[in-house]
Amino acid sequence: MQPKASSRPTRLMRRIGLAALLCAGLSPFPAAAQTGRETITVYTTLEKEQLGPYKAAFEKAHPNVEIAWLRDSPGIVLARLLAEKDNPKADVLWGVPLMHLLSLEKLGMIEPYAPKDYATLKARFRDDKIPPAWTGMDTWMTLICFNTVEAKKRNIPAPESWADLAKPVYKGQITMPNPASSHTGYMAINHWSQSMGDKAQSFMDSLHDNMALYTHSGSKPCKMAATGEYVIGISTDITAPQLKVKGAPIEIILPKDKTGWDIEATAIMKGTKHLKAAQALADFSVTKAAAEQYNKFMAIVAYPGIFETPRGYPAGAEAAMADQNLTASADNREALTQDWVKRYDSKSEPKSN
Repeated sequence: MQPKASSRPTRLMRRIGLAALLCAGLSPFPAAAQTGRETITVYTTLEKEQLGPYKAAFEKAHPNVEIAWLRDSPGIVLARLLAEKDNPKADVLWGVPLMHLLSLEKLGMIEPYAPKDYATLKARFRDDKIPPAWTGMDTWMTLICFNTVEAKKRNIPAPESWADLAKPVYKGQITMPNPASSHTGYMAINHWSQSMGDKAQSFMDSLHDNMALYTHSGSKPCKMAATGEYVIGISTDITAPQLKVKGAPIEIILPKDKTGWDIEATAIMKGTKHLKAAQALADFSVTKAAAEQYNKFMAIVAYPGIFETPRGYPAGAEAAMADQNLTASADNREALTQDWVKRYDSKSEPKSN
């Protein structure tokens, strides 16, 4: 069952995009006449640090097309897209979780398109439909940020697996994202549900007993571990290496019992009035030049060949990816998160207005 769009924008949705865009120095919807170029509106969940380099690389390859970003967290972007279903504002989705694109595809909101050289991508990053509804660009995953300095002070051992986090020694030392508000959090509980089967519930019960706080940000638990507020943060692999490179006393742990993940992907919105320009962005998204930009932040990219591991990123990331059914992950999202909220939301931080 897919989430239902409200006909009335929520207070949260009214905040969408504008603050993030202004922070990045970008206008939400610049007029094409101001630049003399065709402008496409691109919704994304990429990190702010990625927006400038990706925009510059695309516009260098396509100087007659300009990107106008609208960037926010995955849950907020999905809510906005669902609210705009009958009057879409986005032309392209670039850097949006595949689980979300699968939900949008079911609602008939995606324009299928096979980018040039699409067939050269690794199999995991290609849709099995012809023409494809989406194109993968890279993979992101959940991992454990572990503060080695505070752990030594508190005599807390480094965990090796997700299962370890259920041990009493970690009581009050763990934070993780709320899966109802953070896609990183959902990737975690989805992985546990798919990989542990009947044992998943008892594991999450024990983990909840040890949990200090559930945050509404996928990056915040790692930031809290980096500052020593808590020893362990279940978080995203986008944030952790950046903190480690900056000198944070954290060890980045890829659990030996594998980890949950999603694909960042590209899709064209059905009904776009800038189809050719949207297709140009989809074409660019599968090129080596695009992959080189992705690789500055992400270790696992769709383009074949050997790429460098970003600084601070743990080795063996691709091998740590669990076997995962992404279609089931998208279909089960609402039921799984609603059940989680009923059981565990009492330890969530207050939501900001």
